[in-house]
Amino acid sequence: MMAPATEIDWLMAVMETAFPPEYGEAWSRRQVCDALIVGNCHYGFIAADGTENPSETNPAAGFFMGRRILDEEELLLFAIAPAYRRRGLGHRLLARFIADAQDHGMTRIFLEMRRGNPAGFLYAAHGFRETGIRPAYYRTPGGQRIDAVSHELTFED
Repeated sequence: MMAPATEIDWLMAVMETAFPPEYGEAWSRRQVCDALIVGNCHYGFIAADGTENPSETNPAAGFFMGRRILDEEELLLFAIAPAYRRRGLGHRLLARFIADAQDHGMTRIFLEMRRGNPAGFLYAAHGFRETGIRPAYYRTPGGQRIDAVSHELTFED
């Protein structure tokens, strides 16, 4: 799925403000485009007004990027721009991501995040549970090592 340049611009604008640079988690434009070309990756937005359709007058407030493989979904990226946090947009966007996965017949969703990421509370509120640790998986630009924490949400039949 190759995304229109405008949508990649929106995604990158959110990512540039949402991911703290000290952790080196933000993807480059090239990484995003390469992932979308593969074909099993997809993305979605939430606009400032809570709808799914950003525009020049209703900017993108957040996005997700996921990857489907067989009956499993992986949440690759999830971000809400700091200016739009604490308004329920993250909950709405994550709920939509989860519902979309279920609609596509996925049996579970995986995600991985750095230990201490405040989004962990959001994921827990939506039923994700911790399933594992990758010790010292992430390396910050300054050389600090941080564990990765794996989470899973399994759908009941």
